[in-house]
Amino acid sequence: MAISKASTTPSPKASAPGPGSGVESAYGRCRDLGMRLSRQRRMVLDLLWQERDHLSARDIFERLNARGRNIGHTSVYQNLEALQSAGVIECLDRASGRLYGYRSDPHSHLTCLRTGAIQDLDVELPPELLQQIEQHTGFAIESYTLHLCGRPR
Repeated sequence: MAISKASTTPSPKASAPGPGSGVESAYGRCRDLGMRLSRQRRMVLDLLWQERDHLSARDIFERLNARGRNIGHTSVYQNLEALQSAGVIECLDRASGRLYGYRSDPHSHLTCLRTGAIQDLDVELPPELLQQIEQHTGFAIESYTLHLCGRPR
């Protein structure tokens, strides 16, 4: 089984924004989907790619305005929902609310049970395990993500 933390090196062939693709790939994806790239939408995307973290809409609103960006709360929410619905960014539903991240490619998460911090992971399960799961469930696995929880050692 191969596991790696999210990389920050550029990936030349990313079809969906992944660990190494830049914000320009998200812009391109928006254009391909016919989405308007307004100033506010670019600000939201830029922040998500700069932070490379999982943020709430409120966090995004506060960070943008703290940086002198003039954007309204409603505009942040509307852009996040549009980007998430189109598959440009990810949205994680947590008990504390929704968190948004820059990646939209299939990947897994590790949540720290002490702090609640979420780390992106790229996990590749062994083909034998996938075959066992397929035999057990009767489904052909096309993609997967794992949600792991743990505490620092």
